[in-house]
Amino acid sequence: MHEVAVYDTRPYDREYLPLAPGGEALRWRFNEFRLSSETAPSAQGAEAVCVFVNDRVDSTCLERLAQAGVRLVALRCAGYNNVDLGAARDLRIAVTRVPAYSPHAVAEHAIALLLTLSRRIHRAYNRVRELNFSLNGLVGFEICGKTVGIIGTGRIGRITAQILRGAEANVLAFDPYPAADWARQFGVQYTDLSSLLRASDIVSLHVPLLPETRRLLNAHTISEMKRGVIIINTSRGKLIDTAALIHALKSGHVGGVALDVYEEEEGVFFEDLSGQVLMDDLLSRLLTFPNVLITSHQGFLTREALNEIARVTVANISRLATNGPFLDGTTL
Repeated sequence: MHEVAVYDTRPYDREYLPLAPGGEALRWRFNEFRLSSETAPSAQGAEAVCVFVNDRVDSTCLERLAQAGVRLVALRCAGYNNVDLGAARDLRIAVTRVPAYSPHAVAEHAIALLLTLSRRIHRAYNRVRELNFSLNGLVGFEICGKTVGIIGTGRIGRITAQILRGAEANVLAFDPYPAADWARQFGVQYTDLSSLLRASDIVSLHVPLLPETRRLLNAHTISEMKRGVIIINTSRGKLIDTAALIHALKSGHVGGVALDVYEEEEGVFFEDLSGQVLMDDLLSRLLTFPNVLITSHQGFLTREALNEIARVTVANISRLATNGPFLDGTTL
């Protein structure tokens, strides 16, 4: 039986990973702490480590994993910006991910955030629980007829656009690699980034974190947007310059923001900090705005997505144990 060290473990990881096909044949070592260069020696005896978005798998960490006998880093997520792929190749450590666990989960969460913000549902919910049934200040807006800019038309971006087209929104899209046939089928119009920002009432981000996308929304690009624009981000927190976003919220240039990710979410998201002082001043400031809605990176958190994450992760770990090929599209 082959051993797997799992890091940043949550209750749903303990539930879903062993139940995936082949999971019963692996010996799971669940760690609630995160993987880093300091904690890497804890992988001693494991052939694979299973990591999540906030584990730091840098070159030093990978060297220590190699010394511990680890042959595979299995990401149970789509993003991989926290792994030094060059160092992994040099050390002959395979790296796999789950590229498409459930694009519907994240797309639907983006739409849920947008509708919650647009109809002030979060504010109404809190009011009613306090027996305040007044409608003052709860006037919202309809998605129908609005122009929505989708930045990034991978699987998640395309599904988000399709849902919005179903709501009779006008959808613009920007992507370095346009999906022209798909756009024609669903009535989506590709354009350049500046044109999209200038024309859109709502902008939704669906791109990976790369050097060219880091702080894609910054003081300059935000200034190009319509006054009163709504911004949705369910991708990566570092796509947005938080300080510039706060400035635009204070000036009224940005009319509302819904975030499932945050620029400095490590050590905050996924944790229960109730009863503590939040040390992040920018996040604290964001939470004071009535037109800002934040969830803590839960876009992936559906039963369907967790089943698929576990299935693909376990399949790749099992293939390592038998020297078989990894699943197509999962190897980095």
